Formats: sequence, C-alpha cells, structure tokens
Amino acid sequence: MRDSITSKNRKITWFSIACLLGIWQMISGLISSEIIFPSPFSVFKGIGFIVRDDYFWISVLSTVKRGLLGILISMLAGCALGVFAGLKKGGRVFLRPYVSLIRTTPVVVLILIALIWMSADFVPVFISFLISFPIIYTNTVQGMLNVDKSLVDMAKVYRVSKSRILREIYLPSISSYLTAGVSTAMGIGWKAVIAAEILSQPKYSIGTRLIEAKIYLEIDRVFAWALVAVALSFIFDNLVRIVEKRTVKWKTMA
Repeated sequence: MRDSITSKNRKITWFSIACLLGIWQMISGLISSEIIFPSPFSVFKGIGFIVRDDYFWISVLSTVKRGLLGILISMLAGCALGVFAGLKKGGRVFLRPYVSLIRTTPVVVLILIALIWMSADFVPVFISFLISFPIIYTNTVQGMLNVDKSLVDMAKVYRVSKSRILREIYLPSISSYLTAGVSTAMGIGWKAVIAAEILSQPKYSIGTRLIEAKIYLEIDRVFAWALVAVALSFIFDNLVRIVEKRTVKWKTMA
C-alpha cells in the first residue's frame, strides 16, 4: 500500500515537472526572444556548457563550502545560546533585541555592511551565519521550553547529573526543532549566500559566474546557473530531511 502511494506521488511529481516545462516552453515561444526568456532546450544546452567549464566544480564547491561553514557556525552559536536562553529566562530576555535586530535587518543592508568590513570570500559566510542564526536559535529555545518539566523535576529528585539531564531529556526534545530549523535555514541560507556572492564577487563562486553571464547577456547560462543553485538547495534540503527521519527514529527508540 505504501509503495503504491509512493509510486503515485512520484508520478504526480513528474507530471508537475512536465507541466512546468510545458508552461516555460509556451511562455518562451510567446516572447520569442532567447535574450529575454530562453527556452528549456537553450537552458539545458547552457547547463552542458557551464559543466564543461574548467571553473564549474571549483565554483560550486566554493559556494557549498561558504554556505555550509556559515550554517555550521550558526548551528554552534544558535544551539549554545538557545540552550542557555531556554534554561535562563533572563538570558532569553537579554538576547531578544539582538536576535530581533538580526532578523529584521534587510539582507542587502547586511551584505553592504559586511562588504565594508570583510574580504569578498568571507562576506557570504557571514551572511549565511546571520540569516541562519535567528532561525536555529529560535527553534532551539522553543524545543527547550517544550521539555516535559515533570521529567526534569523527577530527575532532580533522584539527583541525576546535569549533563545526563541535558543529554537524555533536553537533547531528544530539541532535536526535532533543531533539524526543522536547519532545514529552513538551508532553504533561505543558499539564497542569501548566492546574493552575497553576486555583490561581493569572490573569485570562485556561483554568484560571480551568474553576474558574469548577465554582463555578457548569456541569459541561457544565467538560467543554467540558477538551476544549479536550485539543485544544490534541493540536495541539501533532502539530506536534512533524511537526518530528520533518523532523528525521529532515534527519539522513538530512546
């Protein structure tokens, strides 16, 4: 039964993609200008061209490295401060203005400020961190606040060590919130990283290749690089979902 549902969902997904390509081809045919709106065929040819480029893999891997580094730093800071704020109400109140400030400041303003302070290579890392941190911090705090207090009180009555309470009660509670936060941060983070690369233009990056293609009016390659960015986001989003499923199994077995 489950295989049947999965097979049906897969067919619907492929049908949806086919519809998208059909609409894309129809709009491209109506506009009839490859410079303004290239056809799917031209874009797929563009993908073939950029993949054969000597700088393709180094550009993709450099963007991946910057994005993952920013998210990793935000995970470490978001988890540490989120656990602290979840345990101490005063800490939560103290950190609230800083988190609100980061969350509400427009991304482009953050990029422009970062460009003044940092090298082109580090700007996307910094932006990835700033975009991901409030999401991971907020989810961690939410997970901490939803811990069953009666379990914590009972553990204290039996004089269970603080490290064991954190490991066996708090950690399973925040794990699903954390993976959900990382999944959301991944989706938004890649867009922010590539936007930062477009403005800072490090030597090897998807953002730099995008802006170069735009300058030379190679619109098919602009679309091709955009599809590469979408594919990256899709791959990492699915990796996080796999981790999320394993986390749920681990919580069930715990």
